[in-house]
Amino acid sequence: MSKQAKTLNERELRRVLDHMATRKHAARNRAMLLVTYLAGLRVGESAALRYGDVVGPDGTVLPEIQLTPDQTKGGQSRTVFVSQRLRVELAQYIQTLRDPQPQHRLFGTQKRGVAGFTANTLTQHFHHLYRAAGLVGASSHSGRRTFITTLASKGISVRVLQSLAGHRSMATTQCYIDVNDDIMRKAVELV
Repeated sequence: MSKQAKTLNERELRRVLDHMATRKHAARNRAMLLVTYLAGLRVGESAALRYGDVVGPDGTVLPEIQLTPDQTKGGQSRTVFVSQRLRVELAQYIQTLRDPQPQHRLFGTQKRGVAGFTANTLTQHFHHLYRAAGLVGASSHSGRRTFITTLASKGISVRVLQSLAGHRSMATTQCYIDVNDDIMRKAVELV
């Protein structure tokens, strides 16, 4: 079995966000990372997001994103719930876009323009961002794994996590939950 992606603690997340803030395309990179970290999107789902999936006709960020079967790993549509914190982040990023159209990819690139990242190029991009920030073991899956682990540590049931993650199997969801010393310390204090 391959090694699991690193889950990020708050300090590590801050470290990569601070690093990105000093680089080109800071707003886009921040929004892309936070879509995985705050909504649990897969890298391919993040790459496939279109402006019209995220922003309503009135120009505001939607509280729910409807992913179509061609945007998901499992080929089944699903609803992604967008927290208020993520809506604020996405709204800030969207203000940086020039003439966005509903069919344009939300996260454009220099080379591909509004065609945006592919899942593969976004995976490589995340790898580069984490490595440049000095985070060993972090990958494009770290945000998603951190999302699931964070909610599990706050007592959210595996069944709810399964639905939020878009997993067909509860066993798959359970594999995402990282158990560490801090979680175990908190657990024994509940007794």
